[in-house]
Amino acid sequence: MESKGGYGAPPAYADSMQPPSYQGNAGPQPYPAGPPMGSPGMSVPQYPAQPANPPVVLQTVYVQPAQTFSFQPIQTTCRSCNQVVITRITHSPGALTWISCGGLCLIGCAFGCCLIPFCVDGLQDVEHICPNCGVHLGSCKRL
Repeated sequence: MESKGGYGAPPAYADSMQPPSYQGNAGPQPYPAGPPMGSPGMSVPQYPAQPANPPVVLQTVYVQPAQTFSFQPIQTTCRSCNQVVITRITHSPGALTWISCGGLCLIGCAFGCCLIPFCVDGLQDVEHICPNCGVHLGSCKRL
């Protein structure tokens, strides 16, 4: 079969091959005039070139070294109030305190003598507290 309209015109049988919902349209739609895209006579549209190296955004991150808490007050920066402080320490019963208490009970120190480790600071854990805002900064375990 040969088309009636020349180059770019739809074939004559195009109306009969369309789905039923399209048959009521005004008629066949013409193909775009001119040679197909990419042929030797056609120029391809040029778009603005992207920059070869996109801008780099730098963020500065300050990492504080891990703080090692000891059994004595230390100088540190409080993470709550951002002040350089010398910590206030408190003693609290820990694993060594309870093991010492149990050991004293096993060897016969009953009648309250087994509670002596709860009075000795050298057998208890140490907690470091900020003297300005009272935030718990860290602790040092005896065992």
